[in-house]
Amino acid sequence: MDVLIKVIQFFMSLSLLIAIHEFGHFIVARMFKIRVEKFYIFFDPWFSLFKWKRGDTEYGVGWVPLGGYVKIAGMIDESMDLEQMKAPVQPWEFRAKPAWQRFCVMVAGVVMNILLAMFIYSGLRYVYGESYMANEDVKWGYEFNAAAERMGFRDGDKFVSVDGETLDDVNDMRSRLLLTESDRHIVVERDGEQVAFTIPFEQLLEMRRNREYEDLYMIRMPFIIDEVASDSAAAAGLQSGDEIVACNGQEGVTAAMMTMDILPAHKGDTLSLRVLRAGENITLQVPVNDEGKIGVQLKGDVFEPRTRSFTFLQAIPAGISLAIDTVADYWEQLKLIFQPKTKMYEELGGFIAIGNIFPSEWDWMQFWSMTAFLSIVLGVMNILPIPGLDGGHALFTLWEIVTGRKPSDRFLEIMQYIGLAILLVLVVYANANDIIRLFTR
Repeated sequence: MDVLIKVIQFFMSLSLLIAIHEFGHFIVARMFKIRVEKFYIFFDPWFSLFKWKRGDTEYGVGWVPLGGYVKIAGMIDESMDLEQMKAPVQPWEFRAKPAWQRFCVMVAGVVMNILLAMFIYSGLRYVYGESYMANEDVKWGYEFNAAAERMGFRDGDKFVSVDGETLDDVNDMRSRLLLTESDRHIVVERDGEQVAFTIPFEQLLEMRRNREYEDLYMIRMPFIIDEVASDSAAAAGLQSGDEIVACNGQEGVTAAMMTMDILPAHKGDTLSLRVLRAGENITLQVPVNDEGKIGVQLKGDVFEPRTRSFTFLQAIPAGISLAIDTVADYWEQLKLIFQPKTKMYEELGGFIAIGNIFPSEWDWMQFWSMTAFLSIVLGVMNILPIPGLDGGHALFTLWEIVTGRKPSDRFLEIMQYIGLAILLVLVVYANANDIIRLFTR
């Protein structure tokens, strides 16, 4: 059932994004009185699932869910309709229009994707606000994995700044470490003092290549008792609200340390626990049962996320700003992918990776948030100057605008074939990565 929910969300989102993207090309083409012969969601080699015609345009849904397209009259595109290009130029054809109009048609799909992301993000800000975990609320600091410790972090550290910029959102640190092309200069608070250190770029690359960022750090949870569940714990003097701060003389005890390390190692023993109760320190002798438990339930809601609320007028610029920031972050990721030394191309994923970003339970906020993100991904990917993509067509048209020389149809035809070959290789490679990860992780 979980997989089915992911699949449904994936196809709903993909269909919407393709429709909006292609509608951008469609509406601008029609605005310049260019004939659009086909408007398809998904590709339709040999046959379509269904279709209908209205005016000069055939609308339909294909059976290959790898994208979609509009067939614009008089244009060398993925349809490769070369016979049409041999006929005399008609005034309603793409090739008959000025270069600046053709350029607008080509970038219209990307523009629509970015506008859609802005619209969705603005709506989410207005309806749900913005929830985040404030860095200053994390009073007990963070716990780090082995990769973070190699970089210089220590359990209990509190984030202060990255490259001189203070942190507000807990997740900011992870994104700052992932999206970089140079060393990072870190300041943390450790044992009441500020400690500065530098993380070399090579270490950051190693962390990314090994995918150690997934559990790079987590909020350090205190061991606060929510409920005393056994007679032995009550007899030892433990009470609801007690915070265990030390065990057998070891200070700085956390929930993870107690449940994963200390208690399993002291089955059947008695521990000397120092608890903080109403501002006072109390030492208690507490027995550990044969299962490595002391008979209490932990308090789970220690940290409450903060929520920023937005009025309708505030939500619009907030949504626009979030979309712009997301574009910038994704562009930084692409730059790293196209640098061979980073080996970030190994992280490319296909349909399985995209589908897995959706939650396994239906959540409209998550669905629209992921749809907005994928809209930006689709827009940014399409503007890349690869023949066959919108960016490739726009680049050749821009060359014509600047130089006054139009590339020949033969040249555009060859470039289209090259671009389609590149895209096919990328699709196969990305989906092969998905399959490999299924069996290796």
